[in-house]
Amino acid sequence: MESSRRQQAQSDLGMNFEREDLKRNAALAKEQERVEKKQAKREQMMNRSSYRMMVKTAKYMDKYYLDPLIGLIPGGVGDTISSLLAFPFIYYSLCVVKSIPLTLAVIYNILIDVMLGAIPVIGNVFDIFKRSYVDNLKLITGYIEDDKEIISKVRKKAFATAVLIAILCLLIYLVVRAAIWVASRLF
Repeated sequence: MESSRRQQAQSDLGMNFEREDLKRNAALAKEQERVEKKQAKREQMMNRSSYRMMVKTAKYMDKYYLDPLIGLIPGGVGDTISSLLAFPFIYYSLCVVKSIPLTLAVIYNILIDVMLGAIPVIGNVFDIFKRSYVDNLKLITGYIEDDKEIISKVRKKAFATAVLIAILCLLIYLVVRAAIWVASRLF
């Protein structure tokens, strides 16, 4: 009896807990569905052949120091090969993850690596310590896994990264030009 009086009083006051419970349950179910879809998409992205290729590239280029070894090939050929191996990272960030700020951050890391690698002799030493492939893989994986810290960091620096890319392109041009000038004087 008390229960029905309580329900009547709640109903009179516009307090319908059954309706609220239904709304809450529907919202929880919708959220669960969204989380499951996101997880499925995450798994699909990480099972792509291009993602596996990036993992292998990062492993061999940075962890096994193939990047500085390739950089020893004279005439800028090694640095060109190294740069070409970074294209899967650009493709993945732009076409799979579909993030312009992430793509800018990936390109920025690649350009830093190219600029440092273009410095004769010393550039190969820098390549040992600058692990752009691993850094790019961390950025991409952070985006896929919704790492709020990585996403926030990349987005905050999107404009600055675009400006820095333009500056790095100019610096790469100047370093390559200086290297050619030095080589022409020595030989």
